[in-house]
Amino acid sequence: MTQQPLCVEDLRRSAAARLTPAVWDFISGGSGTESTLEANRAALDGVSLVPRVLAGVKASDTGAQLPGGSAALPLAVAPMAYQRLLHPEGELAAAEGALAAGVPFVVSTISSHSLEEIAAVGADLWFQLYWLHDRGRVLELIRRAEHVGCQALMVTVDVPIMGRRLRDLRNEFTLPSWIRSANLEPDGPSAAHARRPGESAVAAHTKMAFDSTFGWSDLEWIREQTRLPLVVKGILDPRDAEQAVRLGADAVVVSNHGGRQLDSAPASITALPWVVEAVDGQCQVLMDSGVRSGTDILRALALGADGVLIGRPVLWGLSAAGAQGVAQVFSILRTELEEALLLAGCADLAAARSLRSIVSGLRV
Repeated sequence: MTQQPLCVEDLRRSAAARLTPAVWDFISGGSGTESTLEANRAALDGVSLVPRVLAGVKASDTGAQLPGGSAALPLAVAPMAYQRLLHPEGELAAAEGALAAGVPFVVSTISSHSLEEIAAVGADLWFQLYWLHDRGRVLELIRRAEHVGCQALMVTVDVPIMGRRLRDLRNEFTLPSWIRSANLEPDGPSAAHARRPGESAVAAHTKMAFDSTFGWSDLEWIREQTRLPLVVKGILDPRDAEQAVRLGADAVVVSNHGGRQLDSAPASITALPWVVEAVDGQCQVLMDSGVRSGTDILRALALGADGVLIGRPVLWGLSAAGAQGVAQVFSILRTELEEALLLAGCADLAAARSLRSIVSGLRV
């Protein structure tokens, strides 16, 4: 009998055994020397939580209020591209797993199923937007997100260009012909399908599609185009968080893009308290990059986050068992979070945010 996964690491191992080396590198790798990729995990492990005792807690409530509505857990599925690389049903299966878990699914601009196809699954959706050279296409994507009932618009602000990911360069990573950027090039191949010696075709495609001059005035224009809650993803500097709030952001995501953009950027959990202090309750604060367990979620909550985004573990579950594998990821995280809350003496997420923590020897 095949043993059920007990932690997300079990699903990581299963995915690594199933995927081709090039696809595994594409989802696992970081930029440059991957120092930030490694720092994310090390920094999370460096956060110790100080539990409360004799709290009389019988059960813990994991329900959360996130941009656009409520969720069964304080998390959403991070936007991730080309999920059909992992499983034939790609984003459809991942959204099905999110639906089963009662958490939002964030659709990437460069998903391998269209926004409309994913919406048909019935999950609570947010749409993640990249700034394109063609402002008309940006507006079209916003309108499509509104039309299918997305609950929030997430704008990624840390990708003027794609970080130099050496694994992809060495593999000359190229999308197979049956995978497409369904929201941008639904009817045919793109630059991501053209192999280039010593280059990543996916990086070449993003360079052609994304506008590196994206600035605050453009974000302000986006805010003016929609009434959807605006989530700004990719914030590390508290000054940028303050500016996002001034322009009307409903939430910011403290993120270094999973270690895939600026190598040497701080770990997201390290930057989190700076941003929480800067926004001072004027918007919600989410965090991603390196979250692998319910204890990691509790660490983020204790440092002031309203919730987290889960990235690579969802891909591991998707690769291992499609929608069922994604649902297993969230089942594991829920069990771990419930247990961590009880062990820490917390009845709910508000109590979790009052926990004291020790970060690399400094009490917070």
